[in-house]
Amino acid sequence: MANTVSALKRVRMTERRTLTNRMRKSRLKHQIRAMRRLLDQKDTQGAGKMLPETFSLVDRAAKWGIIKKNTAARYKSRLTLRLRSIAA
Repeated sequence: MANTVSALKRVRMTERRTLTNRMRKSRLKHQIRAMRRLLDQKDTQGAGKMLPETFSLVDRAAKWGIIKKNTAARYKSRLTLRLRSIAA
């Protein structure tokens, strides 16, 4: 266990940050899952409306460091390709 005041503060900060990151990652996963469900159901209108919201969340997650930038780009690319394939 930490002994110094600054080490105790770092423990508190880490616990808060961990909770925040866990919440953000969970929100991201739920959003992507909902988007994929719409794509599986071939709901182009619903998926089209949800696409900007999903992209925004993916970009913010990459900015916060929840996922890496290339992972965010891959998610966005694959979702776009799936949407275009069912729209065609």
